Amino acid sequence: MEIVLHNVKPVYMSESEVSGSDIYMQQTVCFRQDKCYMICAKSGHGKTSLLNFIYGTSTLYDGEITVTQAPPSPRSAFISYMFQDLCLFPELTAMENVLIKNNLTGFKNADEIENMLDALFLKEKRDQPLRTLSLGQQQRVAVVRALCQPFSFILLDEPFSHIDSQTAKVAASLICKEAERQKAGIIITALDTTDLFQFDSLMQL
Repeated sequence: MEIVLHNVKPVYMSESEVSGSDIYMQQTVCFRQDKCYMICAKSGHGKTSLLNFIYGTSTLYDGEITVTQAPPSPRSAFISYMFQDLCLFPELTAMENVLIKNNLTGFKNADEIENMLDALFLKEKRDQPLRTLSLGQQQRVAVVRALCQPFSFILLDEPFSHIDSQTAKVAASLICKEAERQKAGIIITALDTTDLFQFDSLMQL
């Protein structure tokens, strides 16, 4: 599977704002399954917009995005997305937030979920309402939730912005192992490059 962009540009950004981008306004940009892509840009340069375009939650762009060899289903069925604003439910517990997705997909068993929560130091927080957790803990819950579905690509929008470096290494390892198991592509956005992932391509937005 490939995600291919042709001359894509957010409608709310001018050509001068995206000049020099490795992605926006390029004739063809191809993201291939089983590859890891790091996309860096300053705040406000369209990182979240790009992932929303790819995922299909926004169509506010010029150009064209195609997904080759995609199943006849919504992109959310084969693309997992860890949103920058997390999109979690504060009144539910950490475990309940994870199970909302896993109950739909049936992808992970109870032991696998417990092991991921434990690896990310969330075992003691599993039954607490999400609103009582720190932002970093909430990001870790979002990591677990994102891994509770089959995917051909996983999109990560500044995924570790509030997680300490050691825990971020654990989270990145969980993501990479799952992506490798599923032979899936990884697309990460960040303000600056990181050594947490062995990316195949570094792109400036």
